[in-house]
Amino acid sequence: MSMPESTEVLTLCVSDAGMLTADVRQLRLRPDIAGQTLPAFTAGAHISLAVRLADGKIDWREYSLVALDETSATHPAEYRIAVRKESPGRGGSQFVHEQIRPSDVLQVRAPRNQFPMEASHDRAVLIAGGIGVTPIASMAAHCKHIGRPVSVYYAGRSRSSMAYIDELEALLGDDLHLHADDEAGKPLDLNAIFASLGANDHIYFCGPVPMIDAILALAEKQGWPRNQVHFELFNAPVAEEGDQAFEVELAQSGKTLVVPADKSILDVLIEDGFDPLYDCKRGECGVCACDVLSGEIDHRDYILTAREKEAGNIMHTCVSRAKGKKLVLDM
Repeated sequence: MSMPESTEVLTLCVSDAGMLTADVRQLRLRPDIAGQTLPAFTAGAHISLAVRLADGKIDWREYSLVALDETSATHPAEYRIAVRKESPGRGGSQFVHEQIRPSDVLQVRAPRNQFPMEASHDRAVLIAGGIGVTPIASMAAHCKHIGRPVSVYYAGRSRSSMAYIDELEALLGDDLHLHADDEAGKPLDLNAIFASLGANDHIYFCGPVPMIDAILALAEKQGWPRNQVHFELFNAPVAEEGDQAFEVELAQSGKTLVVPADKSILDVLIEDGFDPLYDCKRGECGVCACDVLSGEIDHRDYILTAREKEAGNIMHTCVSRAKGKKLVLDM
């Protein structure tokens, strides 16, 4: 079973919808019921939006809330999200871009925060890649509000593809460092950022998987304490080239399931009627951890240490797979 989402489902009206860049659409959502107040949220929080997929099914997609001043988070009159159109994708961004119109009424789960800032007045170094700027923008505004030192590094393929540049420049001044790949002729220099860090700085980052992986690798190489490294992935993992089907034997039930190349162990368990614990489905939270009795694991989570992965006795079923033809799980 999934970890409980917020039980509160809000009925909200689209008060405005517009393009921020060629592929990023912003929605402003207000209460559809007179007198309804919106729950407050903290920097890094998201809402879950009910979306209709191409096959007609309704599913939920998580989008970070954008608050460029503290009042927008503590006493929100509206919720603001920005969604990049993914092609190919899982269907949520296509629905937001192609189906939603002003005045539409949407079902939204109340804010939840899986990417919170810790209580500290040490400098926060915020790194955003592309649409990963949405939670980072809210964090920057929060830091400015409480007087916390902050440095923001915001990277994109080009300035024209980067949302909220003007607002962030007004908010941050010299604390904002913009990087456009097409102008610099190369990706953001993460080594230079790490060279500028102080021992007590906390790093927060959100963006595409290659950027996340690169920052985590640098942090591990330089021995950064894990409690000073904070991140959020935007998308669920997709099948990698070379992924193959494999078998999973469930030792407690005696059942054997086949996991196709394009599905996770978790997906197959749910489809077969099991009720496993899970939450993020991105390998970030650790909720779906499962003991492995035999078989070689292809670890793809962001939870386990290198030593834990080498031990080969635990895996996260939402993202990790088998390197061979079979795994035996203690389930």
